[in-house]
Amino acid sequence: MKFVLVHGAWGGSWMWSRLAQLLRAQGHEVFTPSMTGIGERVHLASPSVDLSTHVNDVLGTIEYERLSDFALVGHSYGGMVVSAVADRVAEKIRSLVYLDAFVPKDGQSLLDLARPEMREKLLALQGWQVPPPGPQGITDPQELAWLQSRRNPQPLATLKEKVSLKGNYKGKRAYIFCSGYSPTTFAPFGAATKADKAWQYHELPTHHYPQISMPRELAAILTAL
Repeated sequence: MKFVLVHGAWGGSWMWSRLAQLLRAQGHEVFTPSMTGIGERVHLASPSVDLSTHVNDVLGTIEYERLSDFALVGHSYGGMVVSAVADRVAEKIRSLVYLDAFVPKDGQSLLDLARPEMREKLLALQGWQVPPPGPQGITDPQELAWLQSRRNPQPLATLKEKVSLKGNYKGKRAYIFCSGYSPTTFAPFGAATKADKAWQYHELPTHHYPQISMPRELAAILTAL
């Protein structure tokens, strides 16, 4: 099976290293594009980098790797990206997976979906970059150090641009909710998808980054889908 793993804000392809290693060892093909302005592409950061830029990053991977019949997985902010990607290349996607992620509707931005206190902080920022937030449930010092040492500021325009969705994707959808920390921005999305029979729903009892803390359990869910 083929997987395209789309990281969240302040991240990069490195966030998937533990999970990708497990999936590849099982014989799966795994692609982990880093989006413009963060990760190893931080040197391309600018005020003009927005959500559309990141959507095009992933579409470029799909086009140039000649991918089809793959699982598209979006973590956190990556849910915004994969929603738009799936809408653009619906016929190529085998399943669409949201990993503790935003699930936007047409015309919504991440700013629209964020908790009120987070929205206020983002709107009060000076400049075009958003610094990485706190640990989001991580208590293990080694995990925290591994994560914090490589996170980059996120271009603000990626969080402010509204997504355009035409409803083209009609295939399989799954939501993986991380239930091991609070407060969580993603509880409403978890509750909504759990109650909707059109979705497959799963929970992992961990913090916001299960690809770091529970890669084996996450790999088992993804391959079962």
